[in-house]
Amino acid sequence: MAGQSRKHPMLRRSRAMWASRRVWQPRLVFWAGAISIGLISVLFAVLADKAQALFHVVIGNDGGWRFYLPLAITPLGFVLCAWLAHAFFPGSQGSGIPQAIAARHLRDDDDRSHILSLRLVAGKIALTLVGLFCGASIGREGPTVQVGASLMLQAARWGGMAQARGLILAGSAAGIAAAFNTPLAGIVFAIEEMGRTYEARTNGLVLTAVILAGLASLGVLGNYTYFGVSKETISFAVDWPLVIACGVIGGGFGALFSLLALKATRRIRRWNALQPLWRALLVAAICGLAVAVIGIASGGLTFGTGYAQARSAVEGTPLPWFFFAEKFAAGLLSMISGIPGGIFAPSLAVGAGIGSSLGLMFASSAGVAALLGMAGYFAGVVQAPMTAFVIILEMTGNHDNVIGLMLASMLGYGTARLISHEPLYHALSRVFIAEAIRRRRAEAAPESGLG
Repeated sequence: MAGQSRKHPMLRRSRAMWASRRVWQPRLVFWAGAISIGLISVLFAVLADKAQALFHVVIGNDGGWRFYLPLAITPLGFVLCAWLAHAFFPGSQGSGIPQAIAARHLRDDDDRSHILSLRLVAGKIALTLVGLFCGASIGREGPTVQVGASLMLQAARWGGMAQARGLILAGSAAGIAAAFNTPLAGIVFAIEEMGRTYEARTNGLVLTAVILAGLASLGVLGNYTYFGVSKETISFAVDWPLVIACGVIGGGFGALFSLLALKATRRIRRWNALQPLWRALLVAAICGLAVAVIGIASGGLTFGTGYAQARSAVEGTPLPWFFFAEKFAAGLLSMISGIPGGIFAPSLAVGAGIGSSLGLMFASSAGVAALLGMAGYFAGVVQAPMTAFVIILEMTGNHDNVIGLMLASMLGYGTARLISHEPLYHALSRVFIAEAIRRRRAEAAPESGLG
């Protein structure tokens, strides 16, 4: 054996390298981080479902006096979430995807720790659950991205790894993959949305993180499709007007959501500047009350993620024609309120509502129309057409509709670009980058004064 090693020096060096702790430690920490993302995503999903179910148990479904409890529960819950986010978990507000994008642009580890940390993992999950318990129209998928990015950044610190930007990207992709059980969508999301300047050398990190997080999720929940299995197929000979309408109209509404969200958050931020806490709480209370009123007017349909409504539409049950407008308003108010929570699931519900309404107009299949509406609207909101159609394909398990969904996504994206030139998540990420710059300047000012 010794003679063999002398004859093959490369074999000897390879054995020495793999026996080195410096080689194995970062890999083990990275693998553990990816598996943790999968397990925490599953736990988050289960708790989110329980929080929504508990809310509906509290308000009842018999139309009695308890059905009006959201008029108190929802605004109080919004205020509590906004206060906790401001006082104990700054950086947890909103979706979480803008924070992950901003962290990739920041170079200093201290700046990143303000928006990605284990403390924020706990706060993001807890406050999103509180929001769902009080009826907020939010999702858990965006928060899962911030959770995944935070865990991977912490893994980089513990493992002594220098590829922080690549690991943030890998954690974000693993979060999407585990949240929806959509590994391909996680990878596409990392390339298209998270890393507009994608680096090929991060391929291995992203793929490994998605695989391990996915295996952890499958080990607990088994294989499943998020919206069940859609068996309906788009027929272009008959459905081409529906495809165009869902793409253009869905994309237009998606761009409108993005535009209104950006304008509202900027104005609220300027208005909050003088009294950040009290004015933030007032905004949260007003938004919470409005969400409660909309929820009661809709018969309870707009409370929560909207997953049940979107799934029923995909399975062929038409939604009320006004559902998409009510869910649009509830999702917008929940977002600008400043409480932690994502827009992925509510956006899919709005898109399903738009498609369902258009399906009734065109006398088309409700399931097909819901899928096309989701693709057009979601592509319009996030301006990421590849992510839109891939994630919907994987969530419904029907790859026969790939061309139709691609076309609706591209039409939605093209329409959105005509209305709003700023992709929502990237525009919001600049807020966190600007805060990091202001914090640096404030820290440098006393030092320059002493000098």
